[in-house]
Amino acid sequence: MTGAAASPGEDPRSAAPLERRELRVGGMSCAACVQRVERALTAVPGVVSADVNLATERAVVAARDGELRTADLIEALRRAGYDAEVITGDLVRDRQIDAAAARRLRSEGIRVAAAVVLSAPLLAPMLGVPLPGAVQFALATPVQFLFGARFYAGAWKALRARVGNMDLLVALGTSTAYFYSVALWIDAPRRADLYFDSAAVVIALVSVGKWLEARAKRSTTAQIRALMSLRPERARVERPGGEVEVPAGDVAVGDVVVVRPGERVPVDGRVIAGTSEIDESLVTGESLPVAKAPGDAVTGGSINGDGLLRVETTAVGERSTLARIIALVDRAQAKKAPVQRLVDQVAAIFVPAVLGVAALTFLAWWLLAGNPAAGVIAAVSVLVIACPCALGLATPTALMVGTGAAARAGILIRDVEALERAHRLDTIVLDKTGTVTTGRPAVAEILTFAGTEHDLLALAAAAQTGSEHPIARAVLARAADLALPPLEEFRSRPGLGLLARVGGRRVAIGNRRLMAEAGASIEAVEAGEARAAALETRGATVVWVATLDPAPACIGAFAIEDPIKPTAAAAVRRLHAIGVETVLLSGDHERTVAAVAAALGIRRVFAGVVPAEKAEHVRRLQAEGHRVGMVGDGVNDAPALAAADVGIAIGTGTDVAMQTAGVTLMRGDPLLIADAIDVSRATYRKIVQGLFWAFFYNVVGMPAAALGWLNPMVAGAAMALSSVTVVSNALTLRRWRAAAAIATPARVG
Repeated sequence: MTGAAASPGEDPRSAAPLERRELRVGGMSCAACVQRVERALTAVPGVVSADVNLATERAVVAARDGELRTADLIEALRRAGYDAEVITGDLVRDRQIDAAAARRLRSEGIRVAAAVVLSAPLLAPMLGVPLPGAVQFALATPVQFLFGARFYAGAWKALRARVGNMDLLVALGTSTAYFYSVALWIDAPRRADLYFDSAAVVIALVSVGKWLEARAKRSTTAQIRALMSLRPERARVERPGGEVEVPAGDVAVGDVVVVRPGERVPVDGRVIAGTSEIDESLVTGESLPVAKAPGDAVTGGSINGDGLLRVETTAVGERSTLARIIALVDRAQAKKAPVQRLVDQVAAIFVPAVLGVAALTFLAWWLLAGNPAAGVIAAVSVLVIACPCALGLATPTALMVGTGAAARAGILIRDVEALERAHRLDTIVLDKTGTVTTGRPAVAEILTFAGTEHDLLALAAAAQTGSEHPIARAVLARAADLALPPLEEFRSRPGLGLLARVGGRRVAIGNRRLMAEAGASIEAVEAGEARAAALETRGATVVWVATLDPAPACIGAFAIEDPIKPTAAAAVRRLHAIGVETVLLSGDHERTVAAVAAALGIRRVFAGVVPAEKAEHVRRLQAEGHRVGMVGDGVNDAPALAAADVGIAIGTGTDVAMQTAGVTLMRGDPLLIADAIDVSRATYRKIVQGLFWAFFYNVVGMPAAALGWLNPMVAGAAMALSSVTVVSNALTLRRWRAAAAIATPARVG
């Protein structure tokens, strides 16, 4: 990556921490503006990288920590001819900005309509109705200089910056036609065959195209606006004197809010009184209501059913789930995909090349054909039709719509590079626990080799009071009614088990490898070993318990069963159907993993894998030539998620996994894995289609214009149509639906 194209958040020159800023950039007219904005930003001292997205009109800047002044960024963009403001992430402020943008769009629509009304009569001569030169001049002049002022302003800024853009092409082309017509009219006042129509109609058509483009681009951010609208602006908070209604932003952690039936929950919190059902489709993509009772968590923006709830606030502001989802989708949409960098480089040289072609076209018609008038019109057509707008919009608009459609289904794209890469995946590695199983294991059987079952359970449960592992919770749940001896020491052995001291006795609890390390022979209990093997063959995980003094001895084992998720087998079948192989990975014994794999239809397994080895297995598959996606939900999955071509985190898992992965599934349904790949493939198809149409218009249009086969009005219409076609084609992605999702757009918004 080059300096301007480096990914924000990673300093290619040092390991120094980076700070990040997002800016809204106003005044960008086409893809040629993108590199100009990036150059202006990367020239600011301390800035390491800048990504500019034409479709979102946003810039993401990364700079060395402590060296960045936001005012410097804004001033640099102002000098380059652009307006800018910092994005703070404040939902209220974002709503205000969005409302202002809607007002500007309506105002622009009125201006466009006026330009069309004045330009339309200039087409009368094409219908055989002569129009005096004075009338043509009177109609064309306000269109050229009043409604076309935006193009002159943009062209002047481009010239000051010594670069070219769409505004420069339109201003040059229409001004040439306008002033050439003025010269002809002054020379022969009664002459009617003038070219005012070419100038005015082109401005009107391009203005219509830009307005339609702006409307379409606004539609691509509909998902973000829908999410922003979900958080209530008011909350009903309990105070010593009774309930008080306050702005939702004033609620603090620990406050108790009252949520009545049918209302949106204003904050993230925990139910402390009442029962109800909550529609959480905005977070999970699942429209079926979820039952809530005291102790259960609720998410701000979800819809309460028919019960009255008292909720203790646990997160507000930027830390709330809704704000984090909005920031995640927003950030992904603001970033630039790798394919877009090449397109931007093409666009940077595109405008100078077009100016050269237009000049050569005029000279050829004048010197070779002896027809300078035809040369002027042909050159104008070349200038007007050749615009890099569509090139700049093809990729970001498709990515924006794709990330929005995915979010609606409960698939959050943290990194657009992950979305772009996911369509190439041919292998998915599935971590067993919590991914294809429920992650809520239970003790199915207790094996005792010495002492009583009661003593074994009490000892093992006491040792595991220091653990947060799901297996520990299963043992503790089984021992809920027992009096436990005190835990004196505890040490976790990731991927193996734990070592502890309970009531003066040293204990080891874990898998066969831990027993071997501790010197506790499993083979010494032959009946137990045979029974354990039978349990593992049916898919249970066997956890061994050994005492280590006076001598290591295996005293028992627990058979833990973690039910397979109901949709796991269907998810594997669907992955195979779309050409993606599956691999099951687990730290459990090979017999246990093989049994689960057989139930799911998975042919390849990696068993007995400790956390440190998971990433190595991913790299091994990559070395075999596979493009690998890793799916996991735990802290110990993070290295493997990072090593994979695409990391996919189960959102019901840990924050560490979600922060490492490029894609997060907001509910634990394995069917969403294939949906994530499917939305990536659909998005990539739209990118390819958009780039094809963008190049097609220019490759076909420029030669036709140079040869005089297109008049400027047709060229202007084609240019406007190219951008609208590309954006409209991307918008068809909004019809994409996840096979695993029940939610509808109405549910989300």
